[in-house]
Amino acid sequence: METVIFSSDIRATLAEILGARHFSKLVVLTDTNTQQFCLPLVQEVVPPETVFISVPAGEQFKTLETCSIIWTQMTEAVLDRQALVINLGGGVIGDMGGFCASVYKRGIPFITIPTTLLSQVDASVGGKLGIDFMGYKNHLGVFQLPEAVLIAPEFLATLPQRELRSGYAEVIKHGIIRDATYFRALPSTNWEKQDWTRIIRHSVKIKKAVVQVDPKESGLRKILNFGHTIGHAIESFYLTSAQPLLHGEAIAIGMIAEGFLSFEKIGFSFEELNELSTMLLTIFGKVELDPKDCDRLVDLCAQDKKNEGSTQLLTLLPKIGDCHYNIAVTREEIKHAILYYQHLRLA
Repeated sequence: METVIFSSDIRATLAEILGARHFSKLVVLTDTNTQQFCLPLVQEVVPPETVFISVPAGEQFKTLETCSIIWTQMTEAVLDRQALVINLGGGVIGDMGGFCASVYKRGIPFITIPTTLLSQVDASVGGKLGIDFMGYKNHLGVFQLPEAVLIAPEFLATLPQRELRSGYAEVIKHGIIRDATYFRALPSTNWEKQDWTRIIRHSVKIKKAVVQVDPKESGLRKILNFGHTIGHAIESFYLTSAQPLLHGEAIAIGMIAEGFLSFEKIGFSFEELNELSTMLLTIFGKVELDPKDCDRLVDLCAQDKKNEGSTQLLTLLPKIGDCHYNIAVTREEIKHAILYYQHLRLA
């Protein structure tokens, strides 16, 4: 399991980490947002000869083409296998930067510094790295642990509220699948005014406990994908649209739809389905999906990595705080779940 370090002073923590390590050259990977808003928080403690690589911000750039740009700059900097990469950014930079480091010269070490709520509570923990391919979310990837994950809540002050809210979806998911008391203590109004250090620590604790049992996602770790089969399909579908959805926004839709499948398939109570749906709609609002897009969304679900052959396997809820995986569902059932979400109305 990777080393997760919680920091109240990211400059001091990073300076200590770098001072204790030998590396031939340091690379700091950012996107255009973290280059502007997050790099200034750490730049003074990295060596003057550090190689800085910046790529465009956004899920739509988590591609082989962007990886090629990163690998080209690594090669031009003549990095050897003793080089160290710091991935400074949200889930996209963590996933893609870790993937690039793991492939370059068969793998060089990297440190992840997640700068968004989503990446701090979820994407940075567990060693799943990857990129999107042919419009499919995280279609290419590897399992590889970073040397360390440095979590500093001070980066959250750099986020717009929409990005903070996107990460909150993963916080909610952790409660839904593993800790009903935690879930029911999470506010749906004034949610942004929380003790984020406490929230992040508890969510990381939940995820680490699951990943420790099943690091390669052969069993229990699949519960972390609740809401993600349909959610990833929706995220992928809207990625190239005029109004793409953030990851957490799509996962919120996925959790409602997969909550409905839980009700239909394994006895999740209607009362708890309503509790889950009401909370998510209150926080994330309603996205108007076009019913004519349902078949394409179901096609995207067919590419989910948890599927076995032509059988679509989902993670579903018997109750809030508990989760079952490898539940077979049909195309029609998934379509019905998407239509359930579509017909919901805000109170």
